[in-house]
Amino acid sequence: MQRRQHSWRDAAAAGLAVLPRKPPMIVRQAGVTAHAQIEDWLADAIAAGQLSPGDRLPTESDLAAWLGVSRMTLRHALGELAQRGLVTRSVGRSGGTFVAEPKLEQDLTTLAGFSEQLRRHGKVAGARVLAATAIPASPAAAAALELAEGEPVHDVRRIRLADGRPIAIEHSQFPAKLFPDLLDRRLDGSLYDLLAASYGMRPHRARESLEPVVASIREAEALEVDEGAPLMLVERTAYAAAGQPVEYARDLFRGDRTRVVVWTSELGDR
Repeated sequence: MQRRQHSWRDAAAAGLAVLPRKPPMIVRQAGVTAHAQIEDWLADAIAAGQLSPGDRLPTESDLAAWLGVSRMTLRHALGELAQRGLVTRSVGRSGGTFVAEPKLEQDLTTLAGFSEQLRRHGKVAGARVLAATAIPASPAAAAALELAEGEPVHDVRRIRLADGRPIAIEHSQFPAKLFPDLLDRRLDGSLYDLLAASYGMRPHRARESLEPVVASIREAEALEVDEGAPLMLVERTAYAAAGQPVEYARDLFRGDRTRVVVWTSELGDR
């Protein structure tokens, strides 16, 4: 086993993960599962930078033997990490388990558009328009935008891209009376920049709520994930500086590629 462990280190230059000399201690007691401990250990190693994006983990049989657990236990831990988007798994000769790229943080503390948030991460933002039509406001949209039910709104659905890869489905609605010719303009860039430049009404603040959901067949196809994959639904009503609602949106983010961040201050008693 020692000789095999050394060979892993020799393979580091080829992208194989470098593991510590000794495996983590697995606690064997009621209420503490081995697969959860392995999941936590690998997640911590990834977060600390000890395992880098693109690193390939040893084979399941090698890693299970090194940890002193069954392959079924190890497979359970790796499956949970894959669901969290921390590793990717592929089959074939060049397949295996690889450390995933770090998730993109979506900071909800400040109202920055998706394009701006991606630029902060050094990513190229893109958008593919799925549909852009005028429709009557639904009860939910009318309530959020302070319109009469059935009043016209511009309904814009897009796939948002990070370095050319799908990361979110955007579904935004805007009051047609505030933005009369919005649908005649280019909609493949930052919509917030468009609202500011063309109408002088850039969103200034927003109320956002988060809800974990799973991907339907159509959503999975659009986002290039498996049906039932975890998504984060962000429902938002955005307001101009004067307090007028200008956008009602329901966006779906890939759970394996995004992480939501919220800053707080002066917490009360817990």
